[in-house]
Amino acid sequence: MRFEVPQFIEIEDKIFGPLTWKQFLYLGGGVGMAVVIFLTLPIWIFIIAGIPLALLASALSFYPINNRPFSYFLESVYNYLIGQKLYLWRQQADVVHKEYATKEPVDAMMTVSTKPKASIASLSRRLELKAIQKQQ
Repeated sequence: MRFEVPQFIEIEDKIFGPLTWKQFLYLGGGVGMAVVIFLTLPIWIFIIAGIPLALLASALSFYPINNRPFSYFLESVYNYLIGQKLYLWRQQADVVHKEYATKEPVDAMMTVSTKPKASIASLSRRLELKAIQKQQ
């Protein structure tokens, strides 16, 4: 039995002539809002509000940024403007194994068994000295 494998599944179907469903809704909503503004408000308010509205509707419908829809770009801009922009680094005690984790402050951990960094640092120094001696 032979099955047909669907292809081009990422491409949206054209529903209203050359427009997809999303494009049709964006354009229809933009034109509808522009008509309401034109019929209810003075012409100078229509020019101030209607032209940017028409540009936004056409950008949402037809203008991709980095091969992604314009709505993703607007969502990213919104999340950036609303989100936190100050990131603070807080140093936490390094815990390699659970046996090293204690509730004592970092200064109180001065024994050899609770200081794995000291042994690593001395080992790295010894290795560096051996490498320098081999070069000479």
